[in-house]
Amino acid sequence: MPLAPKPSILAAFEEAKGFMPVDEGLALYSAAVEAGGLGLALLEVGTYCGRSTVLLADAARETGVTALTLDHHRGSEEQQPGWEYHDPETVDPELGLMDTLPTFRRTLHRAGLEEHVVALVGRSPQVARIWGTPLGLVFVDGGHTDEHANGDYEGWAPHVAEGGLLVIHDVFPVVEDEFTGQAPYRVYLRALESGAFTEVSATGSLRVLRRTGTGI
Repeated sequence: MPLAPKPSILAAFEEAKGFMPVDEGLALYSAAVEAGGLGLALLEVGTYCGRSTVLLADAARETGVTALTLDHHRGSEEQQPGWEYHDPETVDPELGLMDTLPTFRRTLHRAGLEEHVVALVGRSPQVARIWGTPLGLVFVDGGHTDEHANGDYEGWAPHVAEGGLLVIHDVFPVVEDEFTGQAPYRVYLRALESGAFTEVSATGSLRVLRRTGTGI
């Protein structure tokens, strides 16, 4: 049975803007607590407004590590104006562009978790190229195109430490709409086929894989 955070943390998660359901959030939290036991940082690719970051940050606090969350904060394809997942409240009124960073910061502040998170603002492949530290967990929840999903996997999966966890969100074997697509599903299959990862659990669209070998 998945671990559960304190009620106040779960409430902060549910109140934050975002799309992750509670059962998947609890599975992510359990994975993050386990991975935090390795003594290495936990990385999220795709912050949006900080809904899942709340759970990673609390897991980091509980295990004495740091949560890292990476996003350019301009929104992915399906969050742009005209798309179903667009939220006008995330648009900067001066620039006319999405900017989820202020909302993310408010989310963390309200949850009392700011000191447990390092926010990385930039493009995932660019940051991955200069990254040199092993990670206990990498949570891939960024763009849903093949380009972005594969870029996140190629950039960050090699940094998962032996015994660490790779968590992939929005894994849909069957196409449901333009948002879900199948890019995360193809990345999930790619990770398994690499021989470097073994599946640990599946909850809704969330897959947890453990690094058990090389070959990425």
